[in-house]
Amino acid sequence: MSKFPIDEEAIRKLAELLNETGLSEIEIEDDDRRLRVARQAAPVQASVAAPSAAVAPAPAAEEVAAGPHPGTVAAPMVGSVYLAPEPGAAPFIQVGDTVREGQTLLIIEAMKVMNNLPSPRSGKVTAILVEDGKPVEFGEPLVVVE
Repeated sequence: MSKFPIDEEAIRKLAELLNETGLSEIEIEDDDRRLRVARQAAPVQASVAAPSAAVAPAPAAEEVAAGPHPGTVAAPMVGSVYLAPEPGAAPFIQVGDTVREGQTLLIIEAMKVMNNLPSPRSGKVTAILVEDGKPVEFGEPLVVVE
């Protein structure tokens, strides 16, 4: 296994981005090389989870605490979540909506790239577990589609 040269300036810029966005880690990949910059996640998760839990309906918060619902759609990456295609526009989904497989549920912005998150299945949206514009962690529950 050959080592690749460490780009200290890139690491510094990624660390600054962590501070600016409030994220706990950032990972970039180029061919066979991968660079991950992370800080202790516990304090960030606590500060991110507290506002979401206060806003989320109690049943949804209890479901997540008890374990992931089988219809839970988790964040495939770290980034900022957007529930609408642009500020002021109608959201992609609302609780009670019926969605089809492949339909956009929300957008996750990562490294200034907007990534549509498609529904992995058809069904009814029973919970939206995130707030618009807030940071999300990899694997964090976002939406429940039953």
